[in-house]
Amino acid sequence: MYFAALLARTEDGWEASDTELDDVETLSDLADLAREASPDEDTVLVLIEQEDAWFGVVRVDGEEDPRIYVSDAAAAARSSYGEILLTDELLGREPGDEGDDLDALDLDGTEDGESDDDDEEDGGDGAAAAAGSGEAVPHGPVGDAEVLDDLGVSEKELRSMSGDAVGEIAEALGASDVLETVR
Repeated sequence: MYFAALLARTEDGWEASDTELDDVETLSDLADLAREASPDEDTVLVLIEQEDAWFGVVRVDGEEDPRIYVSDAAAAARSSYGEILLTDELLGREPGDEGDDLDALDLDGTEDGESDDDDEEDGGDGAAAAAGSGEAVPHGPVGDAEVLDDLGVSEKELRSMSGDAVGEIAEALGASDVLETVR
């Protein structure tokens, strides 16, 4: 199950709104949605979580490029909402580079004369298969872990969050009451 909310910082504190991401197809769409939530170009946070699997924070400050943090890129890559956040830039890839060049090179991790069966002996976990298919998405966090530093959530705290991370973030920001109204 997914939960997504917008938290907009205003002069009066944080305002929360539940958000539907069904019409959001790109990070640009998501940033536009966030900007609409704050006509005064205040900070807007888009908080997305999939129950105990991953969470993401997208921060939009006016017309600046969005800043993104995803707690587990591999888990998010299996989610349609996560795919919105996992841009080529965030993953350190050239735009449009889906690993096609590597696929053509037959980089299966074996030397000449070795068999592919060695993967099973080494406890192969499919990572080589994923890398060869252009899905080289790292396990673990990606993005700007300092995205909430100036709001009172340190990089260390953000990286250590799990479970109800969105709730923990809202509590640290002093916005847990407004977030609960949209949950």
